[in-house]
Amino acid sequence: MSAPAGTEALSQAANKRFISGVVEGFYGRPWTMEQRTELFQREQKWGLNTYLYAPKDDYKHRMYWRDLYTEEEAEQLIALISAAKRYGIEFIYAISPGLDITFSNPREVATLKKKLDQVKEFGCCSFSLLFDDIEAEMCPADKQAFSSFAHAQVDITNEVYRHLGEPATFLFCPTDYCAAFCTPTVSQSTYLHTVGEKLLPGIDILWTGPKVVSNKISVESIEEVSSVLKRAPVIWDNIHANDYDLQRLFLGPYKDRPTELIPKLSGVLTNPNCEYHPNFVAIHTLATWCKAGAEGGQRDVEMAGEQEPEPCYSPQKALTLALTDWLEDFQSTDQPGAHVKKDSLDEEPMQTDMAESPYVPGTDENPLYTAEPLTLDDLTLLSDLFYLPYEHGPTARTMLQELDWLKNHSVVASADTDQTAEWRSRAQQFDGMCEAVVQMFNRLSNAPNRSILYDLYNYICDIKTGVGLARAYVKGLGGHGPLSAQPVNNDPEAWTFRGGLSGEFQRMLPSHGNRDLFTSPPVTEVYCIRPFCPDDKLQVQRIFREVKSAEVPLGVQPPLLCDCLLEGEILPSPDCALVLEDETGVCGYALALPNAKQAAAKVQRAVNDSVLENFPTLIAAQVLPRVTDSPAKRMIGQLLSSVKSSGSKGVFCEVRQSDQKMLGLYTQLGCFRPITMDNLPQDVIAMGTSL
Repeated sequence: MSAPAGTEALSQAANKRFISGVVEGFYGRPWTMEQRTELFQREQKWGLNTYLYAPKDDYKHRMYWRDLYTEEEAEQLIALISAAKRYGIEFIYAISPGLDITFSNPREVATLKKKLDQVKEFGCCSFSLLFDDIEAEMCPADKQAFSSFAHAQVDITNEVYRHLGEPATFLFCPTDYCAAFCTPTVSQSTYLHTVGEKLLPGIDILWTGPKVVSNKISVESIEEVSSVLKRAPVIWDNIHANDYDLQRLFLGPYKDRPTELIPKLSGVLTNPNCEYHPNFVAIHTLATWCKAGAEGGQRDVEMAGEQEPEPCYSPQKALTLALTDWLEDFQSTDQPGAHVKKDSLDEEPMQTDMAESPYVPGTDENPLYTAEPLTLDDLTLLSDLFYLPYEHGPTARTMLQELDWLKNHSVVASADTDQTAEWRSRAQQFDGMCEAVVQMFNRLSNAPNRSILYDLYNYICDIKTGVGLARAYVKGLGGHGPLSAQPVNNDPEAWTFRGGLSGEFQRMLPSHGNRDLFTSPPVTEVYCIRPFCPDDKLQVQRIFREVKSAEVPLGVQPPLLCDCLLEGEILPSPDCALVLEDETGVCGYALALPNAKQAAAKVQRAVNDSVLENFPTLIAAQVLPRVTDSPAKRMIGQLLSSVKSSGSKGVFCEVRQSDQKMLGLYTQLGCFRPITMDNLPQDVIAMGTSL
């Protein structure tokens, strides 16, 4: 009996070295050759083993991928590859030809091979082909040569892989590189199935998780995609990437990836912040995570005490360890003229001219300014203020919550003595937290290592200003200054226009006003859209009744055609039924009934023949109030795609006018239009769309 599909690839992966390290894959200014060499040294020290060269804004990596490297560029790459070897780091050269390559043109394929042959001559042994962040539409010539976009990518990747002699490490990045991009789902993605079945087993596949920037990556999600790809993926982790919002920086620990993932993966590469120096924490904590997994560490959880058995991975412990080591870097002098506070026993520089002795102020003069040394508490606060994409650090959360409370319980609007005392006490504590940020900024600004400071300066300056505005606002609420944090006059200073044009646009958008403050940090839920199964029936009915009863008492509402579908009297099409899940459970559904006549007969209501002819399929969709619009619209869009694939020419739905959320969602999709139907119950709207 032959082995199951994918077994060979998975067994090969088990025998390969676990890839761990850094991918320089962000948009923006690439790192310097000196920084990369320093990175190799740190990776070796911390136990990581890989560097993937893929800077998006290196012209010859992506936009001008056809161009060979010049002699000067070749010398730099040769030196970089040699440095990686010197520190035991595997150097993987990546190229991104997907913007404009014609897959069916032999000259294009030959050009790609020639470019990689040149890099191979530099001493590089490992390679990667990236097809991320490109349009999925093929040119006419490729449409004639290949049955799908996936077939075109797989064909050229296999050919290049063979041409290079089937290197031990060869990575492929698919266009659908996360679950959110898969249509309709990971397990049903035709694109991913083609990649998994046709890509040669020696080629590893990059994957970012549920989303481009994944909040959490579960073992179950990796098992699902591994089954489709027929191999364990290499995670390209964007948890610390900031190229999508350069007003944010991420200095929190590597977290929400259980170490049980490690045996399920071929590797993990972090694609971190654009700025090199602030990535100390991201890379250091990833290394700690990898070690914990290799030593049989337990789940990625916050440890409440010290009773947990070791070895294990605690994000907070890993963060403290990283910040302790980083503090040493801050204290090292990297430029002439930087001052380090000396102990009295340190040797003083020899004075060659007594006339140039240091200035000593008199007894009635201001003392000399003495910079206080940076502390571990300062770096912990810095990390809290610039934590992770979906999460603020503990101190930042507290500051936001306190500011929200102080704003909503202003002492100015209250005559209650006890409440006034509490307000003033909490205002004083908030002011103390703001002062800690200012002092942290001052000590950072005087740190001897100026290179790290310059990477951080724009961010810490911005947060210091923001905290200063909040601080002044709270003092105004307490009657200790003008209520506005910024004086209002006809000739304001330039710095009062926060955010420039981008800030103006945000302030003009209707959603901006209610996002100024967060009682708790903004959290973006991770949603999963998957096929409906019989076990979901009770959950779907629960959502149906919960939303329905919230609008009008159940006995008062006229029945809709879809009610019999949701009550379970008629089953939806198994190929056209989806549910939406978040971390709490099923929170939405989108179901289709191919033959709407069944529902009409069940509720004993006549439906226009013209409607059934143009829109033969009935759909029903609903989400709980906590669900945001984006995943709900994506679920409905995937349902429409499945219905179209089944051969239907159109769909319609019935929505009560009181259900403003669903009316809004259908309207926002842009394809649904009101349709005329006889015998519609009062206050019910019918909407349809052709497929």
